[in-house]
Amino acid sequence: MPIISLIVIAFGDAGEVWPHLISTVLPRAVVTTAWLMLGVGILTIVIGVSTAWLVTMCRFPGRGIFQWALLVPLAIPTYIVAYAAVDLLDYSGPAQNALRWLFGFKNARDYWFPEIRSLPGAILVMSLVLYPYVYLTSRATFLLQSACALDVSRTLGAGPLRLFFAVALPLARPAIVVGVTLAMMECLNDIGAVEFFGVKTLTFSVYDTWLNRSSLAGAAQISTVMLLVVLLLLWLERRGRSKQRFAVTSRRYQALPSYQLTGIRALSAFLACLAPIILGFILPALVLARSVMLHWQDNLNTDFFVAMGNSLLLAVCAAILTAAIGTALAYFARLHNSMFVAAITRISSVGYAVPGTVLAVGILIPIASLDNLIASTMRDWFGIATGLILISSGAAMLYAYCVRFMAMSYGAGETGLQRISPNLDAAARTLGRSPFRTLIEIDLPMIRPALISGALLVFVDVMKELPATILLRPFNFETLATLVYGQASLEAFEKASLAALTIVLVGILPVIVLSRTSGNAHQDEDT
Repeated sequence: MPIISLIVIAFGDAGEVWPHLISTVLPRAVVTTAWLMLGVGILTIVIGVSTAWLVTMCRFPGRGIFQWALLVPLAIPTYIVAYAAVDLLDYSGPAQNALRWLFGFKNARDYWFPEIRSLPGAILVMSLVLYPYVYLTSRATFLLQSACALDVSRTLGAGPLRLFFAVALPLARPAIVVGVTLAMMECLNDIGAVEFFGVKTLTFSVYDTWLNRSSLAGAAQISTVMLLVVLLLLWLERRGRSKQRFAVTSRRYQALPSYQLTGIRALSAFLACLAPIILGFILPALVLARSVMLHWQDNLNTDFFVAMGNSLLLAVCAAILTAAIGTALAYFARLHNSMFVAAITRISSVGYAVPGTVLAVGILIPIASLDNLIASTMRDWFGIATGLILISSGAAMLYAYCVRFMAMSYGAGETGLQRISPNLDAAARTLGRSPFRTLIEIDLPMIRPALISGALLVFVDVMKELPATILLRPFNFETLATLVYGQASLEAFEKASLAALTIVLVGILPVIVLSRTSGNAHQDEDT
């Protein structure tokens, strides 16, 4: 429904908006977005693939810690890292203050310092947060590679670099494409970081056109361009994997051949894995902690506790709703193995690929129409003035969260149900249990860990979600994410540092889950 609504708004009677957008807004926004996504794609590949290869195939001090520590940048949303980076590297920040004190510079004209609020700055910051997507998929593939193929390559004289570029990298290409696609989609969805850096992407243009220029039709038309970009990314991801089929040649896994690094090589590998962790997590976390300690009185106020309560309420409700609907869809697909059911479940879980701004534009009109219908019905039939209860109550935000994050709950339910033998369900049915009672009494207790993991991921993502929340929230309704965004827009990020740190601490939860579920497929010992 949001997609259909979006298309109707975009191609309805919008006057001369579309020609104006084509001649003024779209060319620059499309080019900027393309450069941003290209830069993030290249840098995430470099960081994610290289670190995944090092911790998988090489032995050096700290390798066991880096295997899970390289995931921790996922705990920080891109917009919070952007605010922390500006706070650290701006003219009045600690980095430039230390530089002026060290060399005796008087003002900015006495020295050169890279401008963080720029397109290259946005590319660097986003890559440091999003590279774990590539790291996860690449490492999983490296772990599952055939030890026989690698052994044969080494027997034929391939050194470490040639083995990586000639054998391992081509085998991992499908997984790398998946990881880069996810990173690019997150890059396209971002609004807080790009606005703070002054990078006018398509997402920023939707926000600016809708709220600042009061043109919903224009925002819908830009959203259709974003939707085309998403479809292009999905097509490229499918095409990148379509003709890639690899199989392990042995019936049992063998320990992967590894390289023992010593001296300068071990130090280089250690620093290569440590750098993205420091830049993508430790430094931003330290900036937040320092700001909280210096401005704790400005942070511990009513606004913070109200925003935290709103965030927790929305996150819990969204996690429960998506878990229930996702499990029902997965169980329905288990009962009815048909192309029609498969198509329905696939469509229902594709919302994660759609940026939050696009969903918000598509959701607003049908929700507002339903709200007006309810209000007019209650007024005409019962004489009660209800107002716009769906939008003012936050139901529109919950709807957007369910659409966007349904894939997580559905995937968790589907994965859990696949591990249950159909014979158990058949036995329950023969004993007189209905499908519903079978699900409640047999299946749900067995898939509870998977459902909890999926609900946890939804909970954390709702806590961090910014684009859809900004566009669909009721008046004077703040969450932790919007509180951080609002204060940063006023150049008063330090007043929301506690809210930002809270989001980071909550974001560590899925990292712990991922670090447990993405362990070694091969039982090799760490040094």
